[in-house]
Amino acid sequence: MTDASVVILGAGQGGFQVATSLRDNGFDGRIFLIGNEPALPYERPPLTKGFLLGHKKKVDLPLRPQMHYESRRIELLLGEEAVAIDRHTRSVTLRSGAKIGYSHLVLATGARNRLLEAACGIDGVAYIRTLQEAESLRQRLDSAQQTVIVGAGFIGLELAAVLKKLGKSVRVLETMPRLMGRAVSSSVSDFFAAAHRDWGSELAFETAVAGIEANADAVRGVRSFDGRFYPADLVLVGIGVVANAELAAQAGLPVQNGIVVDEYLRTPDASISAIGDCAAFPSRYGAGLVRLESVQNAVDQARCVAARLVGRATAYADVPWFWSDQGDLKLQMVGLTSGADQTVIRGDPHARKFSVFCYQNGKITGIESVNKPGDHMFGRKLLASGADIAPSEASDPDFDLKAHLFRHSASPEKVPAAQVAQIVMTQRAG
Repeated sequence: MTDASVVILGAGQGGFQVATSLRDNGFDGRIFLIGNEPALPYERPPLTKGFLLGHKKKVDLPLRPQMHYESRRIELLLGEEAVAIDRHTRSVTLRSGAKIGYSHLVLATGARNRLLEAACGIDGVAYIRTLQEAESLRQRLDSAQQTVIVGAGFIGLELAAVLKKLGKSVRVLETMPRLMGRAVSSSVSDFFAAAHRDWGSELAFETAVAGIEANADAVRGVRSFDGRFYPADLVLVGIGVVANAELAAQAGLPVQNGIVVDEYLRTPDASISAIGDCAAFPSRYGAGLVRLESVQNAVDQARCVAARLVGRATAYADVPWFWSDQGDLKLQMVGLTSGADQTVIRGDPHARKFSVFCYQNGKITGIESVNKPGDHMFGRKLLASGADIAPSEASDPDFDLKAHLFRHSASPEKVPAAQVAQIVMTQRAG
């Protein structure tokens, strides 16, 4: 193990966690953490909230200072990008021309913004996923007054809430009939639509962008396919992301809306793993392969892989959970609620504190909570334990959730440890 080397492509939350957890687990070989951004690995969630509002400064964003990597002998290669994987020689080639050999390769390449075709090449159209994009957007906001946000997902709505706090005019355009339609129940969608309208944003559903109108030096507005025109001096696009899986595909690894891995997060090549936003994996919480875009998933998968690489293998079975801060509302979700055929509400939406318990075929699949952190934590423990709760119990305000969990939760399922090959040192050129 001492002479083994782990190469991690992607210096986001997942890549950082693999490197750190390897050292925490006693791995003594070389660790290379390679990222295409020049900045130290940093938090992304504040970019659409506290960073734009000025509550969080650039210096506050790094996950750890430089000395963290030096003291743990994590070799950072920032502002670099891998352009090829040679599985035969077990090496990666960087854009600079350098080659780095690996005993094990972890693909934590993340995802990138899905581009709005009608907006390509037009100045005054902004995306936000990276620190550089956030810094550019913050500068643009100084002069912008009329903004149009394309996409009513988490990113678009977080931006809408921030822009209203900054006193901007906000219009949100969404192709689906309701906001956050792929992620939450109709009850939560309707609640947040009302909240955003109360804050002053205009929402237009089933509205697709036909084009962006602009002068030589500035955006004028957005025109929809139904002929309506929405004036704007800044257009922000948040229409989802695309997994960065091209490098894996070029290396002959299977890709299906992400890099395909098994329950241990291994690709068919046992010397290559994939984690985080770029990985499509089997989950007991969803049907078929699942690809999740969340900090929790990236961090927990990173820890799972790091443990496996030092001989402590378990299947990845962590409960998925997510959050979104919009104005004074904290939305927390646990489980995967897409496809639910029954929902019940616990709490009072008028008091802005409630949860939606989601069911499929009579079994709970997840809980969506608004300003109800206790319900969220109950859901994480409930789903992890394999226990259930009846709809009639969930909707009863007098029903004791903690007592129910104590009485009925079973021990988490034991996953037998797999026989995993140890990392074997390979002497490679470069």
